[in-house]
Amino acid sequence: MLRSLYDWTISLAAHPRALWALAIVAFIESSVFPIPPDALMIPMIIAAPRRAFLIAGVATLSSVLGGLLGYAIGALAFDSIGFPILEALGKGDAVLEFNDRFNSMDFWPVLIAGLTPFPYKVITIMSGWTGLPLGTFIVTSIVARAGRFFLVAGLLYFFGAPIREFIERRLGLMTFLFVVLLLGGFLAVRFL
Repeated sequence: MLRSLYDWTISLAAHPRALWALAIVAFIESSVFPIPPDALMIPMIIAAPRRAFLIAGVATLSSVLGGLLGYAIGALAFDSIGFPILEALGKGDAVLEFNDRFNSMDFWPVLIAGLTPFPYKVITIMSGWTGLPLGTFIVTSIVARAGRFFLVAGLLYFFGAPIREFIERRLGLMTFLFVVLLLGGFLAVRFL
């Protein structure tokens, strides 16, 4: 089922209203949809490289707005909507334990989830549920999602289709390693 959903998402890239489809996919991916907008962005940018940064901008704006929906689900309807979504993603058991530590980490969970393959929707819902300050959530979401989507757009714009395999297979790992190094740098500065 997930494969057919993925294939359907990719087929939207060829649609005349692909930019609208991307906006919808990026919006709902931030709260409930399992397929990341990158799956739609990549073929769209390869087909029209001159629109790479417009496509990244639409994905960023829509993803952050969708993140606000996820935040609202967490803040206003966690028991009836949020927790079942997290359970379906296999994150239900970790929710209660994670709640205790979430806000003590400030903006880091949102930044890390927004940049890496970790499901961003989990963090949007958790941010609302735990009461992470809305301003912190919005600013960090903009930075993280723009960083991710504009990185993909830039790589495709400058390197074209040959970079596609790297993005699809290794970009998540490379971004995760970057975040680990970034965190390590902050910790080193703080404790040295």
